[in-house]
Formats: sequence, structure tokens, C-alpha cells
Amino acid sequence: MTSEIPSQEKKINFKKDLPLTLGISALYLVLSYFLVGFKTDQLVLIGIFNTLYYLSSTTRKFIIGFSIFIVYWIIFDYMKAFPNYNYNAVHIADLYQFEKNLFGINHQGKLLTPNEYWLLHTHSFLDVMTGVFYLMWVPVPLAFAAYLFFNEKRNFLNFLLTFVWVNLLGFVVYYLYPAAPPWYVQQHGFEFIANTPGNTAGLARFDNFFGIELFKSIYSKGSNVFAAMPSLHSAYPLIVVYYGAKGKFRKANIFFVTVMLGIWFAAVYTSHHYLSDVLAGITTAVVGIFSFNWLKERKPLAKFIQSMLKLIS
Repeated sequence: MTSEIPSQEKKINFKKDLPLTLGISALYLVLSYFLVGFKTDQLVLIGIFNTLYYLSSTTRKFIIGFSIFIVYWIIFDYMKAFPNYNYNAVHIADLYQFEKNLFGINHQGKLLTPNEYWLLHTHSFLDVMTGVFYLMWVPVPLAFAAYLFFNEKRNFLNFLLTFVWVNLLGFVVYYLYPAAPPWYVQQHGFEFIANTPGNTAGLARFDNFFGIELFKSIYSKGSNVFAAMPSLHSAYPLIVVYYGAKGKFRKANIFFVTVMLGIWFAAVYTSHHYLSDVLAGITTAVVGIFSFNWLKERKPLAKFIQSMLKLIS
């Protein structure tokens, strides 16, 4: 499938574009410094954006399209400056009891949450597989988006915008309902401790199996550990499956569905999320997909999508 708008090769106007991209880059660095502090990751992001913008016409269109995802990433990073527990009480014991009452498993005369059950039944095979599935939440959506960019540009934009919209819905819930993950209860009980650092939880077993610190390095950069409900890790693969089904990627969708189910299980097995968090993530994805489909037919968003299509075609 090709784009609805004919491709138009446009030369870069350095006199116009260079001050704009450098200005945006400088503004991002300054704002980041005051909000979350300077990090080398910020220079890497700026380097990738500017390199792709000026490398060629194709890479420029590519990074302009992916700027939708970059905006999401920046918002996610800036959440560190505004911890959700400063605005509402964190749910710890009540969420734990809700999980146990709704999904509790009787084990040797004791009622356990699914996380507690799996903590007693870990296996090296499951440790490795859940780690692999949890790593896929970034590359699979990005690879799928890259494919859509080169083959179905309108669906590419719809996919990225849906992705960002679902995240924004999830972020709203994070601030309305701050929630501790299962591993927090396992390590700290029901006492609220502000500024608790990120934790690999059950994914540490993946690192230990291979003698690496992959997940440790990832979770040390987390924005807020009290943002477990909804599980957006569980929402992302459902968005991929939805757009994969729309595009009739039959063979690929078998893989997408497998990854989706694997991530859902991994979220609970590794104690990063309660089963209720996962279900809330699935619900957020469904609400986000249907509401975006309604919004994209409204004039403001329709005009934006059309303008973006012109820029990337």
C-alpha cells in the first residue's frame, strides 16, 4: 500500500531549518537540565534527530514522523520532575488486598496473589523467556512502525498517534491513582517511602542467569515506581496486534500475539505488575484505540494527520 499523497522531494533550506533544529535542540537541553538534570542520553537523542534530519530526504521524513514518538519519550522522562505521589496518596495495601481477593490462589492453606505464587515457583526457563518478552516492548513496536513508514504511511501515523494517546491516558491514571507494584510490597511492605528507586524485581533473575546488568541499567532510569496501574507494558503489544490485524499481517500477527501474551505473563511472573494492573493496561489500550478512531475523524486531528502526511511523503 502506498501513501495517499504523492512523494515530493524537497531540498533542505539550511538558512531556515538549521536555526530551527538547533533552537529546538538547545531548548530541550535547557528545559531538561532544569527539570530532570543533564544526562548523556539527551545528547544521544539530539544527535540522532539532527543526523537523520540532515542526512537525506528519506531519513528526514523518517525522523519527522518518529518525532511523535520522541515527544512521548520526553514527556515520560519529564514525569520524574513531577512525582505522582505529590498529588495523590499512593495505593499499596488496598491494591494488594484487592488483587488477593479477586485473583488469589490457594497454596498450602494460604491465599497468595499470583505474583506471590510465581515467586515460589520460579524456573530458569521462565526467567529467561519472560526477560526476552519484556525486552520486546520497545523494539517490536518501533520495528513495526518502521515497516509502516515505508509501506503504509497513514497507518504509520495512526499507529504512532494511538501509541502516544494510550500513553497519555495511562499517565492521567498514574496521577489520579498512584499505585505501588508487587515487588514494592515484597521489599518494603505497606509503608510508603518517597523517592524509592526503580527495581528490576524478578527480571534480576534474567540478569543473573547471563551474568549481566541489562535490566538493572534500564530500571535505574525509571520515571516513577508508583506508576504500576495501568500496566502500559501490557497496552503496547495490544496496539501492535490491532494495527497488525488491520493491515492483515497474518503471519506477523501470530508473532505479535505471542509477544503480547508473553509480556502479559511476564508482567505478573516478574512481580512488576499485579494481574489487575495488566487488565487495566488492556482496558486503557482498548479505550485509547476506540477513542483515537473517533478523534481522527474530527477536523483538528484529521488536519494534523494530513499535514504530517505531506511532510513525510
